[in-house]
Amino acid sequence: MNKAILAVLAFALTAGAQTNSQRLYWAGSWTASPMPSTDWQQQSYTEFRDVTLRQIVHLSSGGSYVRVRFSNVFGDGPLWITSAHIARAVSAPASAIDAATDTALAFGGQPDVMIPQGAAYLSDPVKFEAAADSDLAVSFHIDAPAYPGTYHDDANQTMYVAHGDQVAAPQLHDAATMDHWYWLTGVDVGTPAPDRCIVAFGDSITDGWRSDINGNNRWPDDLSSRLRSNAATRSVCVLNEGISGNRILMNGGGPSALARFDRDVLSQPGVRYVIILEGINDLGNLAQQGNVSAADLHFLVQQLISADRQMIADARALGIQAIGATLTPFGGSDYYTSQGTEFDAARQELNDWIRAPGHFDKVVDFDKATRDPSDPTRFLPACDSGDHLHPNPAGYRAMANAIPLEWFASE
Repeated sequence: MNKAILAVLAFALTAGAQTNSQRLYWAGSWTASPMPSTDWQQQSYTEFRDVTLRQIVHLSSGGSYVRVRFSNVFGDGPLWITSAHIARAVSAPASAIDAATDTALAFGGQPDVMIPQGAAYLSDPVKFEAAADSDLAVSFHIDAPAYPGTYHDDANQTMYVAHGDQVAAPQLHDAATMDHWYWLTGVDVGTPAPDRCIVAFGDSITDGWRSDINGNNRWPDDLSSRLRSNAATRSVCVLNEGISGNRILMNGGGPSALARFDRDVLSQPGVRYVIILEGINDLGNLAQQGNVSAADLHFLVQQLISADRQMIADARALGIQAIGATLTPFGGSDYYTSQGTEFDAARQELNDWIRAPGHFDKVVDFDKATRDPSDPTRFLPACDSGDHLHPNPAGYRAMANAIPLEWFASE
């Protein structure tokens, strides 16, 4: 019997051992939205040749089985991963792992995988005790040269790159650090009972810009911690699909919200709810053009409302609740140009539509949770990161606290 047949049989037996004793339900535990890297980003990094990448991710929910998703959707050629491992991370700001938990991943029973240009691959399930609210290290080796065409920009998390195949090393030798996630877009967990997931869908405010590096205190992180501390919502996971600079109607800061909604929201395993916080960059980019007519501004707001309607309809068609989030203030920021009053009125027009009954299934008022009552065009000083556009960790916590947990209580 040749080696290929033996490998197939081994994989079949392993899969059977995992599923015969108990049925597995899969749900996302961590995600990062893939983005295309720009020419200057490709030129500023040398070729990824014969390197190990160790990327630390913070899991939302736990399970006894794990599978990992890699994406080459924006690659300029095939991506060959020669080996990949997972392990518990000892500390988020370090490359060290708990060697006793080091576990090899496989792809169709094989230790390596060639991911075609434009495609994504999911690893085989492996037995692994993944704890909720824990840090997981995903290590993989790339032999042939590859450019980081698919990545996630603002990770707010330290990742490590080292020469050679060090996927099983307790600590990487001579590792360089970066603050992006490359090619890694998801970690799913398998459990004996189905989990229910919330997808946080948005721009840099959801991505967590101005949160603490390695602090895991973006508003989706804070929401996940709150859910985990409540018995009725303990099994609800939170997936962060924010992209810094993202817009609803146009590409820039990744694909537009409408272009990526299917992949980043509707296709996520276990998704039951989506919280949509998008539109501030559409308004801000138009504001920076200057001399915007009232007709053009009104047209933009109507286009944003139309796009929201489309996302609501797409979500509901799959039984996913669409939760609208009001846009937070931006007074004093770079977006608040000479036409700031007019654009803030447009923000409020969009917020009024979001709040109005009959549109979204539910509404969370992030505007109310973060604005300064004495000047509603601005953040409350305690919530302002200093750029007047992004919250600080206290602001992100206020946003998470504004979401009623009873919305997600056991059904």
